[in-house]
Amino acid sequence: MITSIKKTRESISGWGRRNFSTSEIYFPENTNEVQQIIKNKFNSIISRGLGRSYGDPAQCSNGLVVNTSNLNFMELNKNDFLLRAGSGAKFCDILNYIVPKGFFIPVSPGTKNVTLGGAISADVHGKNHHCDGSFANHVESISIVDGKGDIRILTPNDSSFWAVSGGMGLTGIILEATFKLIPIETSLIKVNTEKFKDIESLMDRMVEADNKFRYSVAWIDSLDKKGRGILTTGDHAFFNDIPNNNNEFNSLDPLYYNNNLVPSAPSFFPNGILNNFTVGIFNKAWFAKSPTLLEGELQTINSFFYPLDGVQNWNRIYGPNGFLQYQFVIPDNQTQLIPKILNSFREIGVPSFLTVLKRFSDRKNGPLSFPLKGWTLATDFPAKKSALMSKLDELDNLIAKAGGRIYLAKDSRQSSSIFKKTYERYDEWKLEKRKLDPFNLFKSDLSRRLKI
Repeated sequence: MITSIKKTRESISGWGRRNFSTSEIYFPENTNEVQQIIKNKFNSIISRGLGRSYGDPAQCSNGLVVNTSNLNFMELNKNDFLLRAGSGAKFCDILNYIVPKGFFIPVSPGTKNVTLGGAISADVHGKNHHCDGSFANHVESISIVDGKGDIRILTPNDSSFWAVSGGMGLTGIILEATFKLIPIETSLIKVNTEKFKDIESLMDRMVEADNKFRYSVAWIDSLDKKGRGILTTGDHAFFNDIPNNNNEFNSLDPLYYNNNLVPSAPSFFPNGILNNFTVGIFNKAWFAKSPTLLEGELQTINSFFYPLDGVQNWNRIYGPNGFLQYQFVIPDNQTQLIPKILNSFREIGVPSFLTVLKRFSDRKNGPLSFPLKGWTLATDFPAKKSALMSKLDELDNLIAKAGGRIYLAKDSRQSSSIFKKTYERYDEWKLEKRKLDPFNLFKSDLSRRLKI
């Protein structure tokens, strides 16, 4: 019986605010308390950071959730460009710590409100996968508590390292990790913005951008028949990139970083506020306000990497029924599926103001890591749409047939058969899972749904 560790019992969900489940949540203060939890041999345990996975991987219905927020130390090795940090360290806090010292995280998802442990468990990717790969490609070592309660230190030379990276917390509780940083001269990003009237010309330019820019991402107007969109590319700005007459930035320290507070979205939005009409207005305005071509614009880290963090709890704009994000990847030789899938969403009248296209490289990753060389499209939908679920089931099969897969960190509804068909190295991962978790202690609502 555990009596000394702070705990609570509550109903939790992923960022999509769907499929809530109730669990006991423990808040260990140190490694010994994590080991104490594991050695009490609960029936099912999963770790949780900030709960920013969209679906159910950080939930454990009627089980135990280990919140890692107290494991949040940070130690910088400036000479070797390395950061050692606890699994509960938030990216927003890491940025506050390293950017003024001349460093940036090697890979960042679209929000800084994630933990280091969550980034490794989901093996997150960013706008730079086409040249830098996913987060695991920059991790030097990981320390975990395995299913026996023992501490293991893993490096990329260990097969178990790659099972933990992308393993969605099902191989153990991450305690800490050491990873490489990117040295930077300024806290600014030098950005190019280009507007395209159709999806084909946009995708052609994205392929060209692979070898020219570190960061590349496209916004797609999901309601436009031609798939018009806006391509944004960029690199970290050097000090000489800042004009002497640029009053906005010249008065600041070149490494100044402001992790500013942001307003919250109202706690309730009426059902139906996001529909084809309102999303259509937003998409048209967003496309119209963007320049046809703008090169060399200086943007802050927050404006370039984390625009959605500008509104705290923005997930509430979808109303009390929540939303789901559908993110898939397909190989380069299946490019034609991108416009086809976008058309299928328009046909059933599903509105989305957030539809994002990125490029993936063929960097080494784990058996359950999401990326493969090709295209990834992510789009958000209000959950209460009658024709949506059957359409997504249809698209799952289309994507599987094309050799693609669905991102586990965003998923809340794919079937076990689709998962096992598309993650072809699942059996390899399962062998490592048995080594690290011989009693099958680590489970989640996601693992039960997918029969992992």
